[in-house]
Amino acid sequence: MTKSTGGEPLRARRSSRRESPGQSPGKPWPLALAALILIVLAIPGVLLVAPGFRGPEAPAPVPAPPAWQQPPATLSAAQVLAPLQPSAPVPAQPAVTAQVDPVLKADGGGTFTGMVQDALTGQVLFDRGGADGRVPASNLKLLTALAALRTLGPDHRFTTKVIQGPAPGQVVLVGGGDVLLGVGESQPEQVMGHAGLATLAAATVQALQAAGTTREITVLVDDSLFTGPALNPNWQSGDVEAGEIAPLYPLALNSARFDPAVTTGPRPQDSALAATQEFAALLRAAGAGAGLTVAAGVERSPGASQANAALLAAADSATVAEQVNLMLQVSDNYLAETMGRMAAVATGRPGSNDGATAAVAAEAGAAGLSSDTMKLVDVCGLAMGNQVSARQFTDVVRAITTGADTRLRAVLDGFPVGGLSGTLYMRYGDATTSGGAGLVRAKTGTLNTVLALSGYVVDADGRLLVFSFLGNGLTPGAAGNKEALDRAATALAGCGCR
Repeated sequence: MTKSTGGEPLRARRSSRRESPGQSPGKPWPLALAALILIVLAIPGVLLVAPGFRGPEAPAPVPAPPAWQQPPATLSAAQVLAPLQPSAPVPAQPAVTAQVDPVLKADGGGTFTGMVQDALTGQVLFDRGGADGRVPASNLKLLTALAALRTLGPDHRFTTKVIQGPAPGQVVLVGGGDVLLGVGESQPEQVMGHAGLATLAAATVQALQAAGTTREITVLVDDSLFTGPALNPNWQSGDVEAGEIAPLYPLALNSARFDPAVTTGPRPQDSALAATQEFAALLRAAGAGAGLTVAAGVERSPGASQANAALLAAADSATVAEQVNLMLQVSDNYLAETMGRMAAVATGRPGSNDGATAAVAAEAGAAGLSSDTMKLVDVCGLAMGNQVSARQFTDVVRAITTGADTRLRAVLDGFPVGGLSGTLYMRYGDATTSGGAGLVRAKTGTLNTVLALSGYVVDADGRLLVFSFLGNGLTPGAAGNKEALDRAATALAGCGCR
């Protein structure tokens, strides 16, 4: 029997003493080696942890930025274009002709006419058949813009109204000339969609509720503001089929486009009915929560609406100035024809094609243009039967830029800028025309055998020049013809022609 003390077996205590380091002086090295290995392994960890105890090292000094990157000690003066000075030298006619004449040449068949004038004095600086009548293509929109601003005024807006119909339960959507209606809510900051049918429908529901209307609603459309044929017989059927133009009505969505983002291809052939059908659908949706029902179909009003009919809702378009600028920037044929008809109505003429052409020609003459030789068969420039001279176009650009009628200044923002905006966005990019990028401001014109460019430029000496170049009988698709127009305008921009 083994005795123990303190509860520990005696044999176990003795075994422990034999394995004690003090009892075997010849075997201490394994533990020392283990300790040394632990110390060696611990050194990298200490080095990694130590910075956390002593804090980050001071960053290396950063060199001071160069002077041109440092905040200025004083504010610089505002950099703006200086106003044009009448004392700037007028280019010499022979020098201008020597610059323009060699580059204004047709690529293949056809010819270019042209004129350049000093904007302030009217002095002719280049004249190649400037008085000859030519097919102007979309340059004609400059004359339409002038007529719209003179007859309607830059701040005028077109109103689309909803009124009580002639029979109980009828409401009438009345077209007032806004063909840029949007399908959604009104967007006051936009030109296209400034007035929205959804907003108009919501306001109509509120008015019907206030009037205690409970019966089913039938929607009619009154598009009687425009008269005569909706399609101009001078337009080629292929242009209509391709969507260059569509039948004209005094109200439309997206300038008679199915989608505002798609500006090519077929258009609605009855834009007034299409807009009214959309309005009826929106009225049905808005009225559902108010207990109103709307009949599925829409009808045309049998005649012009009564002037004393109760007004339910109304929405105003963007201003005439804003619409004219959009028309010039993107060369919108439908909007141009609408503007011509609205100018006709404003001057007491019928809202027809004949009324539009008469109004535009009359306003051109009243603005000082020699319009006796002018022939207009439409007001957008799509027809081949129009005849306008380069001199008449430089006259209209002079009237816009420096004429006495300051209302016309509103159209200056509508001129596309070479290489930057509108229909000139993709031009003025090669070595022969890049000098005109950002400087040439002009309306383009393009038909199958017609190219045109009319606008203005400030030359290298600070003189404002107006110009018009018209090409007729050109070889379709010949690349050199647009380049010829752009090189001629670029030559004027760089002209220190004395």
